[in-house]
Amino acid sequence: MVRFLPTNRLQNISSNTPTPPKLTPLSLSENNHTIHLDTRAVRNPTLKTPLLIPPSKPHLATALALEWDLLVSAQQATRSHLIPLTSISSRAHALSVEDAGDQHAASSGQGIRYDIVNTLLRYLDTDTLLCWAPPPPTNAQPGESLRDLQVRIARPILAFLTQRVWPGVELKPTLDDGSILPTSQSPATRAVIKGWMAGLPAWELVGLERAVLAGKSLCVAARLVCEWSEYLKLDLGPSAVEGGEDGKARRRERVGIEQAAEACSLEVRWQTGRWGEVEDSHDVDKEDLRRQFGSVVLVVSGTGHGAR
Repeated sequence: MVRFLPTNRLQNISSNTPTPPKLTPLSLSENNHTIHLDTRAVRNPTLKTPLLIPPSKPHLATALALEWDLLVSAQQATRSHLIPLTSISSRAHALSVEDAGDQHAASSGQGIRYDIVNTLLRYLDTDTLLCWAPPPPTNAQPGESLRDLQVRIARPILAFLTQRVWPGVELKPTLDDGSILPTSQSPATRAVIKGWMAGLPAWELVGLERAVLAGKSLCVAARLVCEWSEYLKLDLGPSAVEGGEDGKARRRERVGIEQAAEACSLEVRWQTGRWGEVEDSHDVDKEDLRRQFGSVVLVVSGTGHGAR
């Protein structure tokens, strides 16, 4: 086990001089990472045991230590919005412990995995990536319409998912022309996606949950997790190619925090581009979405040398 120690340790609360982060790794016998405040390990609030980070995720452990190093009072440690990495890591740790005790939790009708899978499946019928604006009227101004932009951004993501992640699945737009009620995906599509989520490793499933709740899109979340997961090997090297709108093969671009955030906020960006931003609202939401996706990348990525 490697212990990462934040330097301030929440003791010098009244100090006005910030202490630069300095992480001191101590090699111990067990095969996990923990974060310590002096001799006390940061604990999982659900399990009431030390928070254990898999050995393949040293970057996550370092980021967790930095997160605690930036807290200036013990009260801040009780506010989940100030410790997003700790909260998502605690949930993934709890799920991994549950999975170790029950390999069939997703089909048992109870437990964390069952709750996550069934909650996320409800987002499929109102997926942000699949909600397209109506076609522009014939007398509309020339140029790319909102619907054209949505289709252009969604097409490569949907192509990747239906070819590599959920082969043979058909994902259709959730809003028909002139309709205000979403169109449900077919039972076969829902069954395939549900089975895929039920089989994800614990850290990937929790990362998927955080991304869906942040961006309101299961498709974008799945694309982001597949891009950065240390276990979902889908031939994502730089030589991978995909089909473009013209049917020609072209080099695939990596999907990161910026690309995922833009795909989830196309309509907002379109409207603010025309009418302007609301200060302390749109700009805050924009940065918070990127912060949430950043925590997902840290949680699902790793060296690939740890246990699932």
